[in-house]
Amino acid sequence: MQKKYKSLGLMSGTSGDGVDASIINSDGSNDYEEITNEYFQYDQYIYDKIHSLKAKINTKEDLLKNQSDVDDLEKEITLFHAKAVNKIIKNNSIDIIGFHGQTIYHNADEKISKQIGNAKLLSQLTKKNIIYNFRNNDLKNGGQGAPLAPVFHRLLLKQNNLEIPACILNIGGISNITIVTDYNKDNFLSKDIGPGNCLIDQWVRKNNRKKYDMNGELASKGLVNQIILEQGQELLSSIKKNKNSSLDINDFDTSFVRGLSVEDGSATLTYLTAQIISASINYYVSKIDNNINKIIICGGGRKNNELINIIKKNSSKKFDFKNIDDYGLDGDFIESQAFAYISIRSLLKLPISYPNSTGCKSACTGGELVEY
Repeated sequence: MQKKYKSLGLMSGTSGDGVDASIINSDGSNDYEEITNEYFQYDQYIYDKIHSLKAKINTKEDLLKNQSDVDDLEKEITLFHAKAVNKIIKNNSIDIIGFHGQTIYHNADEKISKQIGNAKLLSQLTKKNIIYNFRNNDLKNGGQGAPLAPVFHRLLLKQNNLEIPACILNIGGISNITIVTDYNKDNFLSKDIGPGNCLIDQWVRKNNRKKYDMNGELASKGLVNQIILEQGQELLSSIKKNKNSSLDINDFDTSFVRGLSVEDGSATLTYLTAQIISASINYYVSKIDNNINKIIICGGGRKNNELINIIKKNSSKKFDFKNIDDYGLDGDFIESQAFAYISIRSLLKLPISYPNSTGCKSACTGGELVEY
């Protein structure tokens, strides 16, 4: 019987609003047991600092130019993570922490994926071993550094006896898909396919002072501007042509929507995002396996009713769209559970990246260990 590890996964996604924390028990291969999940919301100061710094960093030169601010924020974020860890482990013993950190800049073409968070400091403050820097080895091996969750998506489908072939659609800041046709093979396909919540969130933050469009309410009150929609389609098409598979929220901006009301801008960006997602699903399903009928949705975007309804309407066939929560799973914590699982695989030197997901030359492990 393989040894099992209790692992705490910490994920701060592109929304930059807080930390998802999940403890699982797993052998890193064949099964996992969910122990607990908890969300820790950033205070307004950290939230604002993340987004203002991200807005300044669009190149590696910007990263160097803003190094002092990056260092300051890194310390703040690490201290926040440490408080979250020490709270959640009061009642739960763990063997390892998978510390993703906050992505501040990602450019696979430059082989840079910068997540801020000081793993050595976190180890000292929590008295635990830490796995961090998950993406760097993939970049060194010709990959895009993302997406990394697919190996967990496959296990999730298998353990919960979900029918395959199936497609998992994750709508975070960036949207990505994972297509699994065989539980026991490493030939699952995964791709970043375009914006998820990032365009809508960015627009709402700039024009409404809210963090996101809850349930798509703003979009549902607005009208899609066809001229601007077409401009957006051309712009995003050129971005995707010039990128490989891995995307970052800084690849996109909302300047082409300037001048619209907050509702019409939300409606236009929501329609544009949904159109890109549905077109990608249509394309990859027809390319990989036309027998795929089930689309399982996770990530924060699954709660945007307007976005999901437009994706359904734009689908080329009648897919069975399911919210992952319908299977008794919590769709808010799939990524944090994934990094808990990936950290165990990293500890055991098992692959976390695959050619059909990140584009790496061959399946490879990743992550670095800080021992307490």
